[in-house]
Amino acid sequence: MQPPASGTAEPAAARAAHKAAAPPAETPARGGTPGPRTADVVAEAVRGAILSGELAPGTPLREEELSATHSVSRHTARTALATLTAERLVTAEPYRGVRVSVLDDAALIALQELRCALETEALRIVRGRGIHPPDVDAALDALAAAEASGDWPATLDAHARVHRALVDAADSPRIAEEYRRLDSEMHLLLTHVRPAYAPGALTTEHRAYVEAALADPEHAVREHLEHSTRMIVEGRRTN
Repeated sequence: MQPPASGTAEPAAARAAHKAAAPPAETPARGGTPGPRTADVVAEAVRGAILSGELAPGTPLREEELSATHSVSRHTARTALATLTAERLVTAEPYRGVRVSVLDDAALIALQELRCALETEALRIVRGRGIHPPDVDAALDALAAAEASGDWPATLDAHARVHRALVDAADSPRIAEEYRRLDSEMHLLLTHVRPAYAPGALTTEHRAYVEAALADPEHAVREHLEHSTRMIVEGRRTN
């Protein structure tokens, strides 16, 4: 694909990433304090555009566009896309290039099964220690406020906070790291699919879920995620 001619619309991927453009990482930060790598800055910009819905599933992401927008090398743009590929937010296919990921029903089910394994193990650890996740009540309150406002992006963020609060309480960096990768995929899917929850129903469901999961994670997590999978599939068919 050739760069856009003067006066034509800026490509979607470049326009979305332009908002967070930053100086190249090769330039040391003042005072000798290292700043974020340029590839990480580019990845964060594109990640934000994907999870906000500005870049729709299937949107192509081209190295040359990111390179031009951020004034970085093709190698740096390629590294940023590799980061997002590892997070499964984008998919690299031979002869087709890199595109924002599209999760079909089979991929959704596989994703939920893996989330179930990680979240169940985290909650098993939490239950064994006899602790109450320190951040979960604030996360539930944030979910209630977001639902009341009718703000779906804020609701998604708060929903993710609830689940992360449960997982993080296990104090297992490896489980938390892997879970966050899956959380990004779920956020991507739910950005474009809104299950048919009545106002406040999501908060009510999650308050009950937290209580059940802390008591019996093996059954509660699986039941909760299977229910959410059904809701997402139905929401996808009606959207």
